[in-house]
Amino acid sequence: MIDQELLKILCCPETKVPVQALPDDKLEALNERIGQGKIKTADGNMVTTPLDEGLITEDGRTIYRVDDGIPIMLIDEGIAADQIA
Repeated sequence: MIDQELLKILCCPETKVPVQALPDDKLEALNERIGQGKIKTADGNMVTTPLDEGLITEDGRTIYRVDDGIPIMLIDEGIAADQIA
């Protein structure tokens, strides 16, 4: 689980919009779509590994994975949230 103090200072590296924990229902929907081979990162690579945890920008546009409690805040690794809509 991501540290709450860290979460308070994180923001999208591209838009500078703050991020928050990805709700469980959206995480479940995202992982289902990953399993179907329908999710790509911003740089066009297919996401093949389900997320244990994620962050989403407060505007709901971009999701970032969290691996072992470490947020992967790379623009190219971001996932457009509209892929799970």
